[in-house]
Amino acid sequence: MRVVSLACSNTEIVCALGAAELLVGVDDHSDYPAEVVGRLPRVGPDLSVDIDRIAALKPDLVLASLTVPGHERNVAALAARGLPFIAPEPRRLLDVYDDIHLIGRALERSAEADALVQSMQADITPELGGELPSVLVEWWPKPVIAPGRESWVTDLLRAAGGRNPLAERDVKSTPLSDDELRALDPEAVVICWCGVRFEKYRPDVVQRRPALQGGTALRRGNVFCIPEAYLGRPGPRLVEGFRALSAVVRSCLERRG
Repeated sequence: MRVVSLACSNTEIVCALGAAELLVGVDDHSDYPAEVVGRLPRVGPDLSVDIDRIAALKPDLVLASLTVPGHERNVAALAARGLPFIAPEPRRLLDVYDDIHLIGRALERSAEADALVQSMQADITPELGGELPSVLVEWWPKPVIAPGRESWVTDLLRAAGGRNPLAERDVKSTPLSDDELRALDPEAVVICWCGVRFEKYRPDVVQRRPALQGGTALRRGNVFCIPEAYLGRPGPRLVEGFRALSAVVRSCLERRG
């Protein structure tokens, strides 16, 4: 089977299933595992892939995605070209597990998918505690964009012993005005800027933000950075995101004193 992946999360799922040898092409942003993706042809950035390049690879299956606005254009182009594809649209953590099973079945790796999901579930174990720290995860800094209820981040935070202050908003993510951000007054802010290299994250941008001045997060020094690769990709490395969020929650609780 010849497989082309159009999203980092799909690439990482395929490799975690032990099926890396099936990959014949990946999107420009897939960067893990480096020893796998480094040898593969690239088919363009995930929001504007090159359909001709994909078709030239003669895939038996294209693993597309509908996780962010703009991905639907890729799906429409694949359909118009008659290329076989599946396009997961995970929202909650349970959806991520379902998508791993879906990809596992498509690649004839169902047993491996079962094992991977079981391993993730064993690692993402709920923390029990009292008052849950409010942790705002930033997908983007200007305007501030953060996940809502329909996000696996909400589930990961709850499992880590924290809470998403936007957990009641029925959206995948949402921009926030200064007034909204001020009213939320999160206990911590996590920088997880999508499309930005981790070493380019800038806590000073958050620390200087007018809407947070005098708020709980800055008063307690609770500004943290977690790589987008750990929280923004609905795949096996969400386990690392959970561990990082757990560390954030522990720091919040320690600094309450």
